[in-house]
Amino acid sequence: MEDHPNAALMKRSLEALNSGDMQALVSLLDDDVEWHEIGRAEPIRGKAALVARISGELTGATFTGKIHDVVANDQHTIALVETTATRGGRSLTYRTAEITHVRDGKVTARWAFSDDTAAINEFFA
Repeated sequence: MEDHPNAALMKRSLEALNSGDMQALVSLLDDDVEWHEIGRAEPIRGKAALVARISGELTGATFTGKIHDVVANDQHTIALVETTATRGGRSLTYRTAEITHVRDGKVTARWAFSDDTAAINEFFA
């Protein structure tokens, strides 16, 4: 059975992340994306602001993710993901439920819920 197009979108985004192809990853986002990040009270609003965050505060960090499962319909995806982040000679492995709204083949909003928010906040502090 073929993946739902939005499940395939989620898989492509993880492939881009794993290969370090931020241009490909960003191309999957709506210009006005609302990006809810673990440990941040306010979402990052807009593709340009998210790119600035990635190329600023997260410089030197690498992420490798593995999808455990993904479900999708015409408007949403939910992916269960295990990610390993590496930064400054340290690494952290954590699991998230990644939830997205999708419209016209682009992610318009994203939320992530983790198994250890405190560890993630400490790692990226």
